[in-house]
Amino acid sequence: MKTILAIGGHDPSGGDGIQADIESIAANGGHAITAVTALTVQDTLDVALVEPVPVGLFSRVLDALDADIAIDAIKIGLVGDAAIAGAIAGFIDRHPDMPVVLDPVLAAGGGTEMSSEAIRAAMLEKLLPRVTLVTPNLPEAQRLSGESDAAACAARLLENGAGNVLITGGHESGETVINRWFHAGGVERFAWERLDGEFHGSGCTLASAIAVFLARGMPIKLALRLAQAFTHDALAKAEQIGRGQKIPHRVAGT
Repeated sequence: MKTILAIGGHDPSGGDGIQADIESIAANGGHAITAVTALTVQDTLDVALVEPVPVGLFSRVLDALDADIAIDAIKIGLVGDAAIAGAIAGFIDRHPDMPVVLDPVLAAGGGTEMSSEAIRAAMLEKLLPRVTLVTPNLPEAQRLSGESDAAACAARLLENGAGNVLITGGHESGETVINRWFHAGGVERFAWERLDGEFHGSGCTLASAIAVFLARGMPIKLALRLAQAFTHDALAKAEQIGRGQKIPHRVAGT
């Protein structure tokens, strides 16, 4: 069983963030260890408050885990603030051969801002050059890169050092969701049936599953395909527990 370090915020509704990471990692045969970047006040509708944890406390959590447990991959979600991004970068440098998946959380599903210019700059300068894969949806890719077209967005993110870019198409229109994988050799597309409704935590679900498969030594194309299949199934079984977005059903075997 591979151990995945999930770095991200805590969502009390259980839709995204650390809880989504834990469920997705466990459902795909991994064990999640966690470092919380921020506490949030949120529900299935939107986010009301993001409170980053002190960077010193966050760094002590990373050090304690690192001293005790062999980590096989890292999944990064909500960063919290620029200082935490720097601490994450330093930790990755201690494990240069480890797969790292970044899901850049910039805004809540309800539209509330969850990043700042300083955080986005830290992602570009400190995290992108150190990640195996970044998995933005198109609006996130546009905000990070300053470009509009998906190909131009990906080119800019690759220029900033990301090893691979997967731009998901859930925010686009059409009966089919097209996810585009950009890499040094070109671009490949994955097509999935568009499901009805909106979902809380789809990005966390996908990125965490990819991290597990990469930790198990799978080629990235296979890891991407298996993780997308898992995510599509979790979304197809999602339930609306509150008044907002549906919660993916990530529990294995049910």
